[in-house]
Amino acid sequence: MWLNEMEHRPDLIVKNIGVDTGGTFTDIVMRIKGDLFTHKVLSTPQNPALAVIQGVSEILHQHDTATERKPDIVHGSTVATNALLERRGARIALVTTKDFEDILEIGRQARPDLYDFFVERPAPLVPADRRFGISERTLHTGEIQIEIEPSDLEMLTSELSALELDAIAVCFLFAYVNPHNEQIVANYLSRLGIPVSCSHEVLPEYREYARFSTTVANAYIRPTLERHLSTLIDAERFPATFRLMLSNGGCISARNFESAGIRTVLSGPAGGVIGAYQVAKAAGYDQIITFDMGGTSTDVSLCNSGISLTTESTISGLPIKVPLIDIHTVGAGGGSIATVDAGGALRVGPESAGADPGPICYGNNGTDVTVTDANLYLGRIAATQFLGGAMSLDVNKPRRHIEEFAKRLGVPPLQAADGILKIANAAMERAIKVISVERGFDTRDFTLVSFGGAGGLHAAFMAENLGIGTVLVPPNGGLLSAYGMLFADVVKDYSQTVLWQFSETRHRDDRRTSEEKNREGNANLVEALNAGFDTLLTRAENEMKNEGFAPHQLKVDRSLDMRYQGQSYELNIPCFTAASEPATEVVETLVKKFHAAHERRFGYARTDAPVEVVNLRLTATGETDKPPIAAVPLADADAAEAFTVQNPVIFEGEALPTNFYRREMLRPGNRIIGPAIVTEFSATTVIPPHFSAVVDGYQNLILTKK
Repeated sequence: MWLNEMEHRPDLIVKNIGVDTGGTFTDIVMRIKGDLFTHKVLSTPQNPALAVIQGVSEILHQHDTATERKPDIVHGSTVATNALLERRGARIALVTTKDFEDILEIGRQARPDLYDFFVERPAPLVPADRRFGISERTLHTGEIQIEIEPSDLEMLTSELSALELDAIAVCFLFAYVNPHNEQIVANYLSRLGIPVSCSHEVLPEYREYARFSTTVANAYIRPTLERHLSTLIDAERFPATFRLMLSNGGCISARNFESAGIRTVLSGPAGGVIGAYQVAKAAGYDQIITFDMGGTSTDVSLCNSGISLTTESTISGLPIKVPLIDIHTVGAGGGSIATVDAGGALRVGPESAGADPGPICYGNNGTDVTVTDANLYLGRIAATQFLGGAMSLDVNKPRRHIEEFAKRLGVPPLQAADGILKIANAAMERAIKVISVERGFDTRDFTLVSFGGAGGLHAAFMAENLGIGTVLVPPNGGLLSAYGMLFADVVKDYSQTVLWQFSETRHRDDRRTSEEKNREGNANLVEALNAGFDTLLTRAENEMKNEGFAPHQLKVDRSLDMRYQGQSYELNIPCFTAASEPATEVVETLVKKFHAAHERRFGYARTDAPVEVVNLRLTATGETDKPPIAAVPLADADAAEAFTVQNPVIFEGEALPTNFYRREMLRPGNRIIGPAIVTEFSATTVIPPHFSAVVDGYQNLILTKK
């Protein structure tokens, strides 16, 4: 368990703070020695930094314990994500190889909706009049065929200076092989005094569209993120040194974010997946589906004996090719707005009421019926115990609006409220199927780990519809993303495109000569692999020194993106080699691993086809101190001490007498028979009539069907 009763460690006197800025609330979790404290404030969408400063200041004031140094803060933010989603980023320009200015416009030939005649592709982040080509050419070998003329640089600088830009992206063909020309342009443009993002720094990999898109996105969000960080750094009530949560599950110092801005997208949800996996693993659940339902959206991720990473992601229609936790997001949350479409059908989301005005029940002059309002109307939220009683919800105003909404639908109010929840549940169930059923996983093999402020209200109903037998609801689930950030190591990812082919292992004719050639080819390939990884490792060691880690303190993971020759997609294969291992055995081991991985993923393997190495990948990790997760002895099953009141709650149109319990008063071993509602500071958990729950040794609520 992890609420105020953690194992005490007198040797740890540093305050560790995790901060997650969401669309509705900003969550703060603070660890002092072995104790954890929580806080929650309404987000400030116009300037998210203000809520962060307020929340951190308040929790430090509430628990003013002397420490030897300033708090160690890890901050996950939606600033970068929202800038992309809402297209409210910087005014930027793109400088690229002449005659390739329209790569962002052309994109890929793949169509997301094959039979939709009216589909509209998202507009590029850089319009045509701010895309500039310059005469230069680097060949695929790295040879500079066309050098950049000084006169062209002068003309380019003059044109860019007249545009009142906030940032510039520089993306040349084959810059991932040789960045010389990009470096020349970046150095020259530095005189403009605005940030310049280069593709060889952001993503040194082939496939120009993904590389250009990722680099442009980095330039687009960078000034916005800089302003956010500057507000925090300059605030008297906020420590000047802190770390940023990354979407790969790691974190870096805020001062080193320049080329990593794009790696902060989905950083808040990444913290949630880490926290969920750590809590579930400690409790004995290694195969989980995380379900993070907040105020604006829901994020889901499948962890099959480990956290899943991907390098292929799309945000707001833009390909973002950086390592991140494999998270699927849908626009369904507690603040999702219910509407009636032109055909009279009920819709829920993706529009959200956010924090201001928020759901109608918040009392901030909101007029749109939301999922939270529907839950309150059905009696599933205790209006006087919201945020531990710090915020009371308005019951009467949502009732009037739901009754008016039901008239537009032509159904009774109870049916309208129940329909809103079922529509929201269906959207979230589809999201879970995307990461499970559509990838060959059986949901019945997994445990649903529910968190987020609204997750516990919906988890049991979704689990039943998906055939999931067990739901785990950790304590303080509404703050789990912030809690997960306390587990974040300092992590940096490096990659390099190489496009090398493994030698064949056997030929029918001239076998001896071919085998000798293959041995020589494999030896050269392994030597090249080692040299490539050494280059990446040198970069990692140099950059991790700035994070405070010596080379011997780093955990280094190497992997290869591999494919069959001619394929347009790759699979990532771990690469473990010993210096004394023969090169042929190294190659055979890697090829066998690839065949096996391909068969697991796609159901077949072409063992006679040539195999290529596309990218080298290296991850350097500096481990940080983690909060301990310790179990306590079980008490008896009687939960009477936590009982507060019995109220009628609507389930399937019927009002059933339902017991309400205070989560902080429950003890490990307590058992609750549904229907029941468990309230806590940051969340509410609904235990439906056909479910029961038990509190395990870590204070998790474990829900199962009766």
